[in-house]
Amino acid sequence: MRDEACKLLVDIQHALADIRDFITGCDLAAYRADAKCRAAVERKFEIIGEACVRLRETCPEIFHQFAAAPRIIGFRNRLIHGYDSVDDGIVWDVIVRKLPDFERKIASLLETGPE
Repeated sequence: MRDEACKLLVDIQHALADIRDFITGCDLAAYRADAKCRAAVERKFEIIGEACVRLRETCPEIFHQFAAAPRIIGFRNRLIHGYDSVDDGIVWDVIVRKLPDFERKIASLLETGPE
């Protein structure tokens, strides 16, 4: 795996771990009530999305191993450009339902290299 791809995957992995740490002990109501947590989580999603954009540009063979990668980039764009209408329930749903599988895929790629 090229160094650039590895760096981007590590950046994603760290951002995912940070999100997990930020929400530890939270439920949706606590998340909604904590502006700092929401801002931190959204920033990490922006990093994940940007890293996916860079993977698409520099390492398409790795980017295409993530079926959800285009949606991740779209989610990042929504957070940035639609900042004034972000639905915390949707963000929370992504955290709870989507991130665990994505985290496993990133870890697998870092352990074994691209398929």
